[in-house]
Amino acid sequence: MFAVDRRRRILERVAEEQTIRIGELARELSVSEMTIRRDIARLEGDGFLRATYGGATAHITKSMELAFNPRALQHAAEKRLIGMRAAAELTGPLTVFVGPGTTTEQFSLFLTPVPGLNVIAGSLPVASLLGSRPVDVIALGGKVREEELSCVGPLATAALERYRADVAVVGAAGVSARFGITEIDDDLAELNRTAIRHSLRLLVLADESKIGVDATAIVAPVSAITTLITSQGAPAAEIAGLRKAGVTVIVAASTTPRPRPGRRASPAADGQPRKPR
Repeated sequence: MFAVDRRRRILERVAEEQTIRIGELARELSVSEMTIRRDIARLEGDGFLRATYGGATAHITKSMELAFNPRALQHAAEKRLIGMRAAAELTGPLTVFVGPGTTTEQFSLFLTPVPGLNVIAGSLPVASLLGSRPVDVIALGGKVREEELSCVGPLATAALERYRADVAVVGAAGVSARFGITEIDDDLAELNRTAIRHSLRLLVLADESKIGVDATAIVAPVSAITTLITSQGAPAAEIAGLRKAGVTVIVAASTTPRPRPGRRASPAADGQPRKPR
């Protein structure tokens, strides 16, 4: 297995479980613990992980935890997989609007910092997370909603009117072939409407519980969606309807193999010679 594939597997495990152990990963991937330590050190340097004694955890912001919002605990594993899959869709220097929401926070967690990346952040958690990495971040400000610390209202929308983006990455309370993207809160809906008008592409992140659901405030019609990334339990009929409407639908799923009992790492499985004893 190439190093890049091994590190992708490690990130998948973090996306699913948030905490990983070096010994377990070494056995699972049939490499030495030293190889896993080097991989974790590289991923930590890139801002994806925080190394711990014997393992690693998902990156924590310098000033706040991403999971302070109780909604972050709902479909948590699915949201992490969606966020990681969405981050893989974006390469090269870009200007990206990242809307408020627990799934877009996970996207920010896995977004690779590259030269030329600019992020317009619609929430304080996203701004805090990416502001601790080598990324140019613009925080919109405005009224801050208590539950998820999102920036909404006339001031946030007016600030957003000054910018354009290559990609808008937004969450949703509902996504359906009939009404497109919908939200419960109209302030949030208006912020996302503005971002969509000012962006070339629209990436919607919504776990299975949001697919086929219609909330009160319409954000954008289905024709505005470039790509939808969702989880495995999304209703098949609704996914078919969205694809028929021209939406590229990606179902985020884990490809990480589970370790088999009794399986041990081969001493030279990572391609490094071992000294005879």
